[in-house]
Amino acid sequence: MPFSIRSFQRFPVHCSVTYNAGPFQGQGTVWNLSCTGWRLSGDLPMRPGEILSLVVTLPNEQCLEIPEAVVRWSRGQEFAVENMAIEPHTQARLKHYVKRLVLNLTEGSRLETGESNHSRR
Repeated sequence: MPFSIRSFQRFPVHCSVTYNAGPFQGQGTVWNLSCTGWRLSGDLPMRPGEILSLVVTLPNEQCLEIPEAVVRWSRGQEFAVENMAIEPHTQARLKHYVKRLVLNLTEGSRLETGESNHSRR
């Protein structure tokens, strides 16, 4: 498998996913996400190149339906998928969620370094 740099940063999460590959259904956990893809593990092993659909329940209880994704790599019960088809409103909700993750990450970094939003005198 050739090495490639992701175009979007991945963010750690822990949320449930149901995925369907043809007539087969799997249940699992999403471990990280970006605007274009997901790393997950589940009870239905997948192989690179397989097409599946996902229903992801984000930690804020919001459900996102991804009608078509392709498996990019797999190792045992763990695999990564890239979104191939996604409704515009679902893409907007995913982008909004990722923006909130970025803000939380930025705020966390400021707290760790002692920075604040207040101007210094």
